[in-house]
Amino acid sequence: MTALPRQIGGLAAGFLAFNGVVGAGIFALPGLVFTEFGAFGPWLFPLFGVLMLVVAVPLAAVAARFDVSGGPQAYVTQAFGPLAGFQAGWLYTIAKATALAANSTVAAAYVVAVLPVAGDAALKSLFVVALLGGLGIANWLGLKGAIRLLEWSTLLKAAPLILMAIAGLALFWRDLPAVAVLPPLSRLEASALVIFYAFVGFENAMVTAGETRDARHTIPRALLQTIVATALLYFLIQLAYTAVDPAQTGTGVDAPLIAFGAAVAGPAGGLLMIAVALASLTGNLHGNLMTTPHLLRAMAMGGQLPGWFGRLSPRFGTPANALWFFVAAALLLALSGGFVVLAVLGVVARLLLFLMIYAALPRLRVQAGERAMPRWPLVAAMVTGTAVCLWALAQNEAEAWWKLAAALGVGGLLFAVARQRRSG
Repeated sequence: MTALPRQIGGLAAGFLAFNGVVGAGIFALPGLVFTEFGAFGPWLFPLFGVLMLVVAVPLAAVAARFDVSGGPQAYVTQAFGPLAGFQAGWLYTIAKATALAANSTVAAAYVVAVLPVAGDAALKSLFVVALLGGLGIANWLGLKGAIRLLEWSTLLKAAPLILMAIAGLALFWRDLPAVAVLPPLSRLEASALVIFYAFVGFENAMVTAGETRDARHTIPRALLQTIVATALLYFLIQLAYTAVDPAQTGTGVDAPLIAFGAAVAGPAGGLLMIAVALASLTGNLHGNLMTTPHLLRAMAMGGQLPGWFGRLSPRFGTPANALWFFVAAALLLALSGGFVVLAVLGVVARLLLFLMIYAALPRLRVQAGERAMPRWPLVAAMVTGTAVCLWALAQNEAEAWWKLAAALGVGGLLFAVARQRRSG
């Protein structure tokens, strides 16, 4: 199979990581967090950001050892073999498919919220189909054009969000309530998986290492810098949201930042938030569609999926079969579940994947002729990160575990077919 050129530089790698993280959460979480935590809400993001930064340090250490596409799948395959590698790759695919579905439902909510038929489920579904289908075509047509679209969508979402947050704080700073005491651990535990959704997605940049220039240095740096930037951005947005009168923000609605924008800048502010939401979510969805099909192709090249997934478009040189399979899977999820359910399922899949990458690091070091255990700062990060992942996973409910098991079962069937054809 044809190797893909290294067209992704440091800036594009950072955009991939940033767009993977900053998507639906920034437009769906402010109302949820304010309702549950009130004045303490903004401080949750630096708190969870530190936890996620610790989780990401060992992942960055593993990423620094690879310059081939596949990301988590490639890491675990080299450490433990094809079966474990497939499980890692399929967990990543599940996480990304649920993220694609969850974020497209939020995009639909922002568009439909201002229409006379705001509660029309059929109209939301039609918008989701059009959005994912259009982005699928953009990625099918080629990587260079996809990167340009990613860069523009990143600029269009970050700058207006920051400006609106600053304006909101300037206008409503005196209305900002006093910081509440740290909420009980039980309340934090109940919301942990949803809040973690604000930070997952940085692993996007790991998957396209084979198409990234100087991947061993570029990708680890992009991962860690993205988490820091995300924590600061979420803190600023949540602080501004908290300063605005909750009665004006429409706390609890599907699209809370529309009312926030209207409270800050009138009707034009609400329309601006719709435009920013679409730019942000388009970038997030687009970055997801740029990376995950490359993982599916890498798995097919390694014999972990049927060869059909590895075929490139003869005209555009893009992984067309993997791309359209991924789009179809995300559409099915988006049309059958709400944001919170999909977000939680995606976080669970990612945390399990992170634990598999942790386990791979000692094996990779031995294979490279090094001591199994790294220096103590990295060991401390691995131990702490493992504890954070296990704590968050313990908050999951039985229904989500069953859904995850069903998705893994589908993947297991595809793996069996691929191995049978390979042996035959």
